[in-house]
Amino acid sequence: MYLNHVKLRLVPWLIFAAMVASLSMAAWSARADSGEKLALALTADDARLQWGPCPEFLPQGCQIAVLSGDPAKPGADIFFKVPGNSRLPLHRHTSAEHMVLIAGELHVTYAGQATAILKPGTYAYGPAGQPHSGTCASATPCVLFIAFELPIDAEPLERTARATLVSQVDSIVK
Repeated sequence: MYLNHVKLRLVPWLIFAAMVASLSMAAWSARADSGEKLALALTADDARLQWGPCPEFLPQGCQIAVLSGDPAKPGADIFFKVPGNSRLPLHRHTSAEHMVLIAGELHVTYAGQATAILKPGTYAYGPAGQPHSGTCASATPCVLFIAFELPIDAEPLERTARATLVSQVDSIVK
């Protein structure tokens, strides 16, 4: 009986907590829409993420979600997801990349260097302009967090055409 009494006393607090949480999400959403910079935490499977396609030189099924910033300006952060067992062709970026692997196993090779094997939680740095390729060696998709110092771009080196991620992800942001 005492246990039922305690449970009944908790119900108003649980309702209050649920109301605060929903109001907080509404406020976060409204403030985010106004352009105000807010603190946030996201996982790669968060329903609020808007995933868009990658440039065509990357594997089919590749996706990008903008986490913070404007991809056409310095300082944007993204999640980059590639299908399991897929290959990232040789390419380079104007910007340096600061990366953390979130899921999968990614093998990355920078020109003139040994292949780095990234597992979830591994930090990696890619110098600006440095040609590199990769392989998502896991059966599950590889998800990589990338912080760019400069506007986001990717230049395929196995072809002559330049592909910019900005045009791909810009449509997601707007």
